Formats: sequence, C-alpha cells, structure tokens
Amino acid sequence: MKRFMTLLACTVAAMSVFAADHAPVLAGDPAKGQQIVSTVCSACHNADGNSTLPTNPKLAGQQADYLVKQMKNFKAEDGKPAERINPVMNAMIAAYTEAQMRDIAAFLSAQKRNGEIAKNSETIEFGRQIFRAGDQSKGLPACAGCHGPTGAGVPAQYPRISGQFAEYTESQLKGFRAGERTNDPNRMMRMVTTKMTDAEIKAVSDYVAGLR
Repeated sequence: MKRFMTLLACTVAAMSVFAADHAPVLAGDPAKGQQIVSTVCSACHNADGNSTLPTNPKLAGQQADYLVKQMKNFKAEDGKPAERINPVMNAMIAAYTEAQMRDIAAFLSAQKRNGEIAKNSETIEFGRQIFRAGDQSKGLPACAGCHGPTGAGVPAQYPRISGQFAEYTESQLKGFRAGERTNDPNRMMRMVTTKMTDAEIKAVSDYVAGLR
C-alpha cells in the first residue's frame, strides 16, 4: 500500500506539472501526412514509421501531440535556435508548417508499431523493478507513474515508450542526464535521470523495448 500511495502521489504531481505544457493539438489530415512521410520521413523512419535502425526511433503509434511537440522543438524560429538539437532533424523540419506537422503526426500516430523485444534476460527483473517501482531509497520515481503500466503513455501528457529500440531509449535517457537534451518541460526527465546509474538506464531501456 505504501508503494502504491507513493506511486500515486508521484503520478498526480507529475501530471499537474505537465498539463499546461502538453495541451492536445488540433488533429491533422493523415492522408496529407502520408504523402510527406512517404517522400521524406521514410528515408530514416520507413513509410509506416517503423524504423529498422536503432539510431532512428520508431514513430509508428506515437502520441500525435508528442510528435507535434518534438517537430516544433526541432524547428528554429524567430531568430531563436531550436529547442532540441539534432542536425539532421533540424534541417529536415525547417520547411514545414505546424499544420503539416499535425498532418505527419496524424498519419504516424495511426500506424501500428512493430515492437522490439527485451534481449538481456539477466536484467529483465531489474529493469521491471525500476520501471514499475523506481527506487524510493534515492527518490527515483517509477517510469510507469507517467508512462503507464504498459509504456503506452498518456495522450497530451506523456509519450509512448513501449516497443522502442532499447538503444534509442538508452541514448535519450543519457542525453537528458548529461543535459544534452533539454526539451523536457520543467526539467522533469533531467531531474529523474540524474538519479539513474548507467546500469539502471540500460536495464529499464531493455525492459521497455519488450512492453506491449
């Protein structure tokens, strides 16, 4: 019961912090989005958003609002640098309007994700523990508190992380921890990952890859 109440408290607090930054976006046109994805995005993420390379994340089945936010963060506007730095994505997204981003997101979010599998049997239980319960001894919250028990995320608030490449998830968590990725509202992911060791990051990334 104590663990449940702690998880509930963390979830409620996190949702109140993120609500204003994750308002639902207007729905786009998936048909228009498919045209853009098939001609541009497919080179790295495949025509249905199911990338086959761990360096390029799977976008199929991702929350539409999250996809729009990331695309907007990759775009430099009004003389200001992009909030999220990635030379390839910064260049690719530069020409697109927010309406087109919504179209892309509408198409990709409707696609079925081809999930990965957890590959390291020796760390499955460790990864499961971090994902479901965190580590109260050092104030590390459970990943499930925000991303849900199956990693499906919460629309307009938290992205889907289940079935993602373990290598990609690991790189993003380490990026947050190092301050190289800084587009997390209210520094939430940066604060969480500073409490994580390399072993914890690797174990939970592998565990999440196998969630459905």
